[in-house]
Amino acid sequence: MSRSVEKSRGALVLAAAILGSGMALLDATAVNVILPLVQRDLHAGAQLVQWVVEGYALFLSALILVGGALGDVYGRRKMFVAGAALFGVASIGCAMAQNIEEMIIARCIQGIGAALLVPESLALISAQFDPQARGKAIGTWAAFSAISGAVGPVLGGVIAQNFSWRWVFLLNVPIGAIVIFISARWIRESRDESAGPHIDFVGAALATAGLGGLVYALIGFQGGYDSASLVIGIVSLVALGLFIFYETRARSPMMPLRYFRSRDFSGANAYTFLLYAGLGGSLFFVPFDLINVQHYTPVQAGAAMLPMTTILFLFSRFSGGLQTRFGARAMLSAGAAVAALGFALFAIAGEGKSYWASFFPASFVLGIGAALFVAPLTATVMNSLETAHAGVASGVNNAIARAAGLIAIAALGVVLSTVFYRTYDAQIGRAPLAAQSRQALALDRARLLTGYVPGNIAQADRPIVRAIVDRSFVGGFAWAMGVSAGLALLAATIAKFSFGRPRAASSP
Repeated sequence: MSRSVEKSRGALVLAAAILGSGMALLDATAVNVILPLVQRDLHAGAQLVQWVVEGYALFLSALILVGGALGDVYGRRKMFVAGAALFGVASIGCAMAQNIEEMIIARCIQGIGAALLVPESLALISAQFDPQARGKAIGTWAAFSAISGAVGPVLGGVIAQNFSWRWVFLLNVPIGAIVIFISARWIRESRDESAGPHIDFVGAALATAGLGGLVYALIGFQGGYDSASLVIGIVSLVALGLFIFYETRARSPMMPLRYFRSRDFSGANAYTFLLYAGLGGSLFFVPFDLINVQHYTPVQAGAAMLPMTTILFLFSRFSGGLQTRFGARAMLSAGAAVAALGFALFAIAGEGKSYWASFFPASFVLGIGAALFVAPLTATVMNSLETAHAGVASGVNNAIARAAGLIAIAALGVVLSTVFYRTYDAQIGRAPLAAQSRQALALDRARLLTGYVPGNIAQADRPIVRAIVDRSFVGGFAWAMGVSAGLALLAATIAKFSFGRPRAASSP
């Protein structure tokens, strides 16, 4: 085969990998912006609307390691095409959903598709390109992934504002079709011939049950104490304990626990969990604040976080040189500390201030923190184990980052809801409201938590209720951001004392 033909094939493989993983990332970030609109149209309570994000994140975080293993054993192209097809069909289901339950089911299926798309996209690049060209191809893939993350919220806001939030999901259908066409026509099948035939389905099932049950219990507690949620929470912790026990004895574990003997690897993953819990958990609530409380349009809400993503995209490449000069420990400590300051600025953003005096400085500072820690964290994870295990190290760290956000959305929801209802109940009880308004508020209590005000309350009561709901949400939002700042500071402490020491040898 001529060099030009092989080069063209490589470009097509790279294009398919970028489109496939970009589809999953673009959808994840765009959906956060449109959630307030989805909640209104599908008449969903605050607890159920969280599952639109949590259902997707649950199956992606629990199955991403299995998704990579399936490609190694049964064929990366085959699993990549299956992931694209599943993601596309589920996207149609999301767009056609008539109630929140249908939406959640479709999003869970999307998560399964993404668990195949994301790991296989990078595996296809590694299989197609020789070592000399592989670094550049992976760099291009990473750059477009960053662009997808930056464009997603703005694109989602534009589509939702000018057409419908349903078209945000339908956008995946032509992209998925292109991915499948390129894959079937030009991508060669590849496998890991050294991979064993055993897939850790038991570990995947235990992880899914444990994480899903824990999230269900935490969301259940957002409305107050619930005995059923307590029981489910205890069962979920047992399932997670069984997962850890099983992984120490499985023939081909999805998460080889022996690698955690490395102090750098353990420290990097603890750092990842804390920092990405703060990022994924707290930023979930930003669109609800912007749209429901601050009254931004969907486009404005999507653009509000552009300072963070722009800084991360533009300056991450310089952090490698800074790491060489100052070391990973200093970079990771500084990045987490600056991120904590960003969260603190979100906490004091308040209500009714201009964007430039509230959310812009918070997004800007958080972007600086992310630019300081993202690349050094990746390098630390990859260097924490022997080169032969770098792929496993990256996969485990990716799964932990996603699981952190999954758990934190529900956990910080408990923080926000506790503060919200304490403030709301105290103030609404003293407010001079008509009986009609009180009845409407009681019926729609589950939706108030996201800053929603029912449309059927008395017109004269709307300003009073709006003010109480906004103050209650802003107070809860500030506490959630404060907790995130605390998590970031804990991550900074871990970075200061964990990295840069000799690592323990890991078993082959």
